[in-house]
Amino acid sequence: MPEIIVTTREGETAPLTVKAGISLMEALRDGGYDELLALCGGCCSCATCHVYIDPEFLPLLPAMSSDENELLDSSSYRNETSRLSCQIKLTDKLDGLKAKIAPED
Repeated sequence: MPEIIVTTREGETAPLTVKAGISLMEALRDGGYDELLALCGGCCSCATCHVYIDPEFLPLLPAMSSDENELLDSSSYRNETSRLSCQIKLTDKLDGLKAKIAPED
């Protein structure tokens, strides 16, 4: 089971052991990170699960889809490490992944 390192909007950092095969959004939601709204439930139709991924892990992630890219364009807080957590499936190779919950738009 991979472990991810989560940083909240307030800057608090904590490890979270997750089940491989679920999305990062599901792991955060199930892990009690209520500040991550994820209003669409993981359908890639909103940007309320926006996170920043540590640059070290970006090459290990699947390419961003055009839908994800468009949704992130609607965020005032997008940067070069922005991803939608619903589009990141957690695997053992992502053990140690560092994700910070982005500010709410």
